[in-house]
Amino acid sequence: MSADLFDKFQGIIDQVARLPQDATNPFTVKMDKVFSQTEAEIDGKRILLAGTNNYMGMTFDQNALDAAHKALDEFGTGTTGSRVLNGTYSAHRDLEDSLKDFFNTKFAMVFSTGYLANLGILSTLAGKDDYIIIDADSHASIYDGCAMGNANIVRFRHNDAADLEKRLNRLPADAGKLVVVESIYSMLGDKAPLKELAEVTKAAGAMFVVDEAHSMGFYGETGGGVTQEEGIEDMVDFIIGTFSKSVGTVGGYCVSNHPKFEVLRLVSRPYMFTASLPASAMASAKSALATLKAGSNLKAALWDNANRLHAGLKEAGFKIATDKAESPIIAVCLEDAETTAMAWSELLAAGVYVNMAIPPATPQGLNLLRCSVCAVHTSEQIDTIIAAFKMVKEKLKL
Repeated sequence: MSADLFDKFQGIIDQVARLPQDATNPFTVKMDKVFSQTEAEIDGKRILLAGTNNYMGMTFDQNALDAAHKALDEFGTGTTGSRVLNGTYSAHRDLEDSLKDFFNTKFAMVFSTGYLANLGILSTLAGKDDYIIIDADSHASIYDGCAMGNANIVRFRHNDAADLEKRLNRLPADAGKLVVVESIYSMLGDKAPLKELAEVTKAAGAMFVVDEAHSMGFYGETGGGVTQEEGIEDMVDFIIGTFSKSVGTVGGYCVSNHPKFEVLRLVSRPYMFTASLPASAMASAKSALATLKAGSNLKAALWDNANRLHAGLKEAGFKIATDKAESPIIAVCLEDAETTAMAWSELLAAGVYVNMAIPPATPQGLNLLRCSVCAVHTSEQIDTIIAAFKMVKEKLKL
């Protein structure tokens, strides 16, 4: 008799079964209504959202909504084709032009998701006999992009430029090398020493990819991310990112100044063999990019909220993954998965939604209540989140 193909998942099944049965299942939450960037209805109850990636609050930006409605009326609900067939509309080209302007690059490609952007670029650029060198804490999409290609994969210690240099120096001098890092890491919200990593990469003659998914919009003078903040645009060969966070819609992108960049449209399978996004998503993204680049009080408000939440939770005695707020992500570390699940459930009962993240989805085996703030959270809402955490801490004797 053949083995059950589900046997390999038994560890995960057992882990879920060990979670407290009297707690709400964090993996089946359904939002029935969304009232604003910061509030939704879950199981008939109005909930304060403190666990979305809606960093700049663009999901309800009126200009973005108007642009999406107009494109929906003009182009319909979808393209029903891939980018290399019938799936490229003027909206896709307009958005790519906006990305080039936003990042001050010569080239831009839009993918259907940020996941596909990493999958498409990384699996295509590095081939047989090449090397991809990645941060050990890289996102799943980076690991999957590496796995899809034929390159040799080398990991270096998280945010450790010296370890990156050591590993680069061990590789064949004439081999193709691609170093891939994130500027802000999604679970802990910690910032990479991007300039140091770039200097080590360039000294080794390698190409440098930066995933700016969790920094676009609020780092850099015009929201270009940590790359722009540290003034190292000339050292970064490719910037990859997503529209599903600060831009407030869905999709992914890669921008570059490499003169041969356009050939990727003809060789990147995740670009070629998936349907393109509807024009409405492209139009709203273009509008949001214009808003982010123009500048407003949103960036300052976001940092105020992040600092307020980090300070409040730290003062309440919680262990926070970072010493200070390095991003809108404030990750609270708890002892074990069972305690984390119970605390998450109690927070939801108190009217506050955050993300629960446990191994194997987290680095270093950490159990996290992952909070993320929005630029349009009010100070009162941030204080409500802090008060809910304090209540749960006392109730569960954390």
